[in-house]
Amino acid sequence: MNLNQITVPSLDLTKSIPFYEKMGLKLIVKSLPHYARFVCPNGTATFSLHQTESLPSGNGIYVYFECEELDQHVANLKQKGIEFELDPTDQSWLWREARLKDLDGNQIILYHAGVNRLNPPWRLND
Repeated sequence: MNLNQITVPSLDLTKSIPFYEKMGLKLIVKSLPHYARFVCPNGTATFSLHQTESLPSGNGIYVYFECEELDQHVANLKQKGIEFELDPTDQSWLWREARLKDLDGNQIILYHAGVNRLNPPWRLND
């Protein structure tokens, strides 16, 4: 089994699509007003938006996108006008993360974990 796609809710895809294109995702399906799908610039994973009448309550949805050159990628996105809640920061779980929210309040985390993504020091033995 392999994770292929994540779908997040959006109130208005006509506003959300340009946001995610600015983030670097490539639009591959545009079925307005209800659905849009993107492919990530590296690999084959896809990310989609589904139009909804209301957004989830509480903490909502967290989506992680891994970036090899995190600091440079964040700097490039800031130049495009994307605002971050947290600049690239080393975390205690050995990942470097930057955080922002999309237009619908979904939490987006750009991160770099290197070998610690799958093999942190506290990983369970097989």
